[in-house]
Amino acid sequence: MSESYPDKKLTITQWAEDDRPREKLLLKGRSALSDAELIAILIGSGTTSESAVDVAKRILMAAESDLNKLSKLTIKDLCKIKGIGEAKAISIIAALELGRRRNETDTPHPPKLTSSKLVYDYMKAELLDLPVEQFWVVLMSQNMRPIKKVKIGEGGVASVVADPKIIFHKALESLASNLVLLHNHPSGNLEPSKEDDNLTRRVVQAGTFLQINVVDHIIFTNNGYYSYKESGQI
Repeated sequence: MSESYPDKKLTITQWAEDDRPREKLLLKGRSALSDAELIAILIGSGTTSESAVDVAKRILMAAESDLNKLSKLTIKDLCKIKGIGEAKAISIIAALELGRRRNETDTPHPPKLTSSKLVYDYMKAELLDLPVEQFWVVLMSQNMRPIKKVKIGEGGVASVVADPKIIFHKALESLASNLVLLHNHPSGNLEPSKEDDNLTRRVVQAGTFLQINVVDHIIFTNNGYYSYKESGQI
């Protein structure tokens, strides 16, 4: 007679350390996991001396526990971390990019952009975490609904050139009645430069002539914005 053994179900504490975040997600849901545990699921395994969660914690340390900074790391940066090879680095970057694209998805009926804060939020998907300056324009209908957002130029870490002729060519092409200018400051500095002031004046004057209302010029940073409109300069 053969000996039978009881069918025992492993508890979470009996799972391998690398598998525990997955089990926790199954039992408690995704919101119960820490950032390190979510990253651990992405990378799948640790090293011979560290669990996937331990490696994930070191990844976060490299980004100062800031997911925005983590999204700026390149594959080369991530591969400098012990336990992270190219495949794991690509998994992390792909997941962060999916999150960015989710935020970028336009709603079927975009809301009216009636305040600087609404425009700032609308452009986060494009301008958040950029290492260089970019200049964008949001083209809007007469009732302030966005028609499209257009990148006008890209520069270095401290400057970008925007040609008013290109701005209004795009506006006229889209039959826009209103527009908002935006550019980012990767440094986080919210103060406009003299060049920013001069460009704003030129574009506002040209808009008056073409009967296209320049509603605002917003300086975008990860932690906030500067609005020419709210500051009384437009």
